Amino acid sequence: AGMAAAFLMEIRRATQSALLVVRYAAAELPSAPVEVSVCAESLEVRSGGSCDAAALPAGVSLAPSSCRGLRRLRGDGLHLRVRLRHPPPAADVVFTLRESLKPNKNYIFYCQSCGDIVVNDRKFLRVLPLPSENWSDLVEEWCCHPDPFARRTLHPQHGDCFVGDTFLLLNSRNESHVPESPKSKENTRVICKRCKTMLGETVSSGTIKYYVTEVVIQSAEGGFSPTPRSQFVQSIVAQCLLELSSAKSTFRFTIKGDNGKTYILIWLLNSDTLLVESLGSSSSHSDFALFGDILTPNCGPVGSWNALKVLYQPCIQCRNKELADAWEDDMGVHPLKFPSETCLELLLILGLSTTSLPPSLRCMNSFQV
Repeated sequence: AGMAAAFLMEIRRATQSALLVVRYAAAELPSAPVEVSVCAESLEVRSGGSCDAAALPAGVSLAPSSCRGLRRLRGDGLHLRVRLRHPPPAADVVFTLRESLKPNKNYIFYCQSCGDIVVNDRKFLRVLPLPSENWSDLVEEWCCHPDPFARRTLHPQHGDCFVGDTFLLLNSRNESHVPESPKSKENTRVICKRCKTMLGETVSSGTIKYYVTEVVIQSAEGGFSPTPRSQFVQSIVAQCLLELSSAKSTFRFTIKGDNGKTYILIWLLNSDTLLVESLGSSSSHSDFALFGDILTPNCGPVGSWNALKVLYQPCIQCRNKELADAWEDDMGVHPLKFPSETCLELLLILGLSTTSLPPSLRCMNSFQV
């Protein structure tokens, strides 16, 4: 019938340690004594005449003798720390556009929201990475003579695909959905013909920018397989953060909209987290599920996810303006640009993730987790 008590385990691969939180669907623990049994491959909670047990996912094995720090937090439940007997399975290798797009192969671009074909059967002769968006500022710091790249822009030719941190640049050729001569900022927006979602923007009369959060790119031999919007946005943003932190040792990011406004400040805390959660009964699941129903896996009563742990601050409605201004002037902060609507979606996803955590785990210093 499902567990009356749900549990969340936050595992760190690097240290082979875990924080275990056992929480009841009700706000307080029952009046009868509660006995928590930690076994190598399972967890068991006994109270009164009831017993709830859950097997851990394959590859997750605990060392019961290492349990320490047992405490009860009001509104949270029981907390304890435990070590793992051996490292859990490695996280999936991050999937990047730079690695997936290959020259001399045919690709189809689909609208992620509705599946309509945006770019049909396009072959790229060259797939080239772009420098980061603030590269021109860095040139001024490194050059002792006038910027040789001043007033020069990088525009793809026919058969080119330029890959940026959050977008792709293509030669627009005769794309029917691309404005030929944009008169204003609003007219540069590239809109899906079917669902009217913003897919990108025109950079010049011959260049179009597609945001990676708005299009799905498949080889011409494959087909479109829909992914829930929330899951897709989380996956793409996580890939961007992980790739940039690995390549540039950058861990602080500003999430900006296409309107130039800063929506979120993100600080990447770690990328080796494995979350294990009992899905429990419907009542406990609605209170405690980390990702909500759309990300519930079909793997029985216990699910596991690879996750990035981030600290974040919302910046909408002039919140955290001083901190946002300070980050804006900091060369160690990397800007990431997405459509404004997607920035709001990401903020909602982060907020739902935070509120699904036990209250004691939702904040760190002045940041939300």
